[in-house]
Amino acid sequence: MISDGGAQDGFEIGARFREMIEARIERLDRDAARDEMQVALLKDDDHIRRQMRLVAAQRTEALRMRLFLDRARTRDARPIIAI
Repeated sequence: MISDGGAQDGFEIGARFREMIEARIERLDRDAARDEMQVALLKDDDHIRRQMRLVAAQRTEALRMRLFLDRARTRDARPIIAI
């Protein structure tokens, strides 16, 4: 279950962390699409059911990460101090 606790306050994340999460979302979406296409090749009902559970888990995790990014602000880069 996805909780909404603390969403009103908001929070900041670093740009690099945001990029890592976005890349993970892309991989999850790509893997879910590929795994779902494999279902057509499967014969065993149990194997099909497990494959669809995998797809659902991948999509759920991608959604959870999207919701996280929607609530987060990206921190401004700190200025570089000249020495």
